[in-house]
Amino acid sequence: MTDHEIKLFESIHVRSHWDAGQEKWYFSVVDVVQVLTGSSRPRKYWSDLKVKLQKEGSQLSEEIGQLKMRSPDGKYRETDAADVPTILRLIQSIPSPKAEPFKQWLAKVGYERMQEIADPAQSLDRARENWQKMGRSEKWIQQRMTGQETRNKLTDYWQTHGVDGTDQFAMLTNLIHQEWAGVSVKEHKALKTLQSQNLRDHMSEAELIFTALAELSTRQIAQKEQARGLPENAKAGVAGGRVAKRAKEDLERLTGEKVVNGSNFLPPSTRKKLSKE
Repeated sequence: MTDHEIKLFESIHVRSHWDAGQEKWYFSVVDVVQVLTGSSRPRKYWSDLKVKLQKEGSQLSEEIGQLKMRSPDGKYRETDAADVPTILRLIQSIPSPKAEPFKQWLAKVGYERMQEIADPAQSLDRARENWQKMGRSEKWIQQRMTGQETRNKLTDYWQTHGVDGTDQFAMLTNLIHQEWAGVSVKEHKALKTLQSQNLRDHMSEAELIFTALAELSTRQIAQKEQARGLPENAKAGVAGGRVAKRAKEDLERLTGEKVVNGSNFLPPSTRKKLSKE
């Protein structure tokens, strides 16, 4: 399980971060506000609420820090985040019929994390269960999980070979993606009409396979060349991406169908709403 995750509360994305040192969850305040209010402008709602709380003498906003979390464009940006006790105090400041269900959800998330620390396999089981609830086929789920394992091995290599932090991870990921897919991660998400959603959760089986091939090839090339640091790993990323690109082009030539496409798994209502924005 990664430290940065996007969890679902009634199909709404809530960005989260697990701090292993403190053994506690942090959640995006803006995402929590959106859950509780249903506002189309949760950032504005939160900004106004902060002003109101400060006028009332509340110290709540002072207890909210910032963490780098993934934005809709795929980049990591400083985001207001709070631990569970602070989120519970925030809930008291926002009249909402979702307050009690959300409190129960927070408790469930915390309990499940403790279980996963004791038995890491449970996180994989929950991921599979979530994808099943979202209507994914077993074949798709298996490919998604295989791709995630390939991804984890690549990032493990980067982490131990001089690639520094999430910004450089994102840069290399985008470089590999651009090379094999012909579009950046941001452009691929736009093609699929996605915003905060995880691109890989909306890939076709073929897109998942070629993403995994590009990342597998990148790792094996980097290992062979003993790549260290950003420039050397970027070179391996381009080479790995080209392996998948050649295979993709061969398949497209034989089938007459594009691998990278605009299909997604969004509910029709969400798809229609995003297409208008």
